Amino acid sequence: MSRPLRSLAAALLIAVAALPLPVRADAVWQGVAEGQPSLGGHDPVAYFTAGKPLPGDPTLTTQWQGASFRFATAANRDAFIADPARYAPQFGGWCAWAASQGRLARPDPTIWRIVDGKLYLNCSKAAEEKWLADIPGNIARATAFWAAQAAAPR
Repeated sequence: MSRPLRSLAAALLIAVAALPLPVRADAVWQGVAEGQPSLGGHDPVAYFTAGKPLPGDPTLTTQWQGASFRFATAANRDAFIADPARYAPQFGGWCAWAASQGRLARPDPTIWRIVDGKLYLNCSKAAEEKWLADIPGNIARATAFWAAQAAAPR
């Protein structure tokens, strides 16, 4: 094989390897290590009530969709138990922009937005900037990706 053909073949292999592949996601992101609480231990209700992420108390927890959530107050825990879908992050807590690109990325729970009453996390400031450039389109693409994840056989 000639040198230009080898270079082209290598470039094609790299390009194909970089394509996002369907990945089966857990229902809710568990954190960077097994057993770690969702949202890095931040209180999901606090994003809505305090307008910022607050660390949750390890003694104030609940389980939902296989994940452990921590809360800053008993009132926040009770609000979550009463309506978890209202407070839980979208796309299982994974990075919203990455999900819009058909892949999963661990979020940074301090990079977040509430849009139309729903909590979205992103993995970096750069990802957030891309996500903010087309919020409705990115939400639509991420929603389609997440639906495909839910429908994928385990």
